[in-house]
Amino acid sequence: MGSNSNNNTTLQDLARLAGVSASTVSRALNDHPLISTRTKQRIWALARDHDYPFKPTMPTGPIGAVGSIAIVTPVMRGRPLPLSHPFFLELLANIGEAARERDCDFTVSHSSPTSFDDLVIATTTSRADGVIFLGQSMLHDEFNQLADTGARFVVWGAHLPGQRYCSIGSDNLLGGRRATRHLARLGRSRIIFLGGSDPEAMQRRRGYLDALTESGLEPDPDRILTVEFELESAFAAVSGLLRRGVKFDGIVATSDLIALGAMQALRRGGVSVPQDVSVVGYDDMLLSRLSTPTLTTVRQDTFEAGRLLVSRIMDKDDHQESKRLPTELIVRESCGG
Repeated sequence: MGSNSNNNTTLQDLARLAGVSASTVSRALNDHPLISTRTKQRIWALARDHDYPFKPTMPTGPIGAVGSIAIVTPVMRGRPLPLSHPFFLELLANIGEAARERDCDFTVSHSSPTSFDDLVIATTTSRADGVIFLGQSMLHDEFNQLADTGARFVVWGAHLPGQRYCSIGSDNLLGGRRATRHLARLGRSRIIFLGGSDPEAMQRRRGYLDALTESGLEPDPDRILTVEFELESAFAAVSGLLRRGVKFDGIVATSDLIALGAMQALRRGGVSVPQDVSVVGYDDMLLSRLSTPTLTTVRQDTFEAGRLLVSRIMDKDDHQESKRLPTELIVRESCGG
């Protein structure tokens, strides 16, 4: 039986195609918890292929919407990316605003994929029109596989070599270069890098290393510190440097939260910012404008990111090109110039 664009497919037709009872099909289409995930995937796929109008009969929330989007966060270093992180809260808010402009609902999924099978489940067991993944984690190859399945999804994250899926993200290489170049122009010559092992941080690290070379400064592996995507990790790393007597006069951090943790450690250690050490963050979160001193940072355009992420899902004829958003250095008090 081929695709039925006249919506003449019945519940009994789907039951026959799936080899199950009509009541099982009905329960699967309504996301009944007693029906297995695999059975739901198979029946929902059949319903889509045969244009069975099942989505209007499924629970969609209190307000009708033109479409719906699922937000999924892959696992990073053994745990889901923290949605409580101020940057992700700002990004989620802008996704929400963009979705509202399109009369579209969105939900934040409880799932946190760690494998290709997990990605397939995230995109085939959702009632949403598509899925926005907040970051690749270490699943670049698995996302390439997912793109080959025809699943509708987009990733907030870095653009990587050999990428076959659509991603929206900032120009991390240029952002890292701008932050480091600014410190070098201020006369800082012993510049620490604080960042994780995620794709975005690694690109910012490359920009940092490029800028050191361009500025005639020798890269020092001892000045590159791996820290978690959180304030406490940065505080501990910089406190350790101070205890060991490591000399440095600048810090490039791969997030504002990391930068704020570093400044807290410097303040606790009696080191003045920016007189002794200049600090640059990344993201331009609201917190960076409220800190003391206010934080110099590399701005990511989360407003435009939200709009593009939503459009990649909702615009069915969209050619799904990846997009690198420009970054901007926002100079504030933490650099002293």
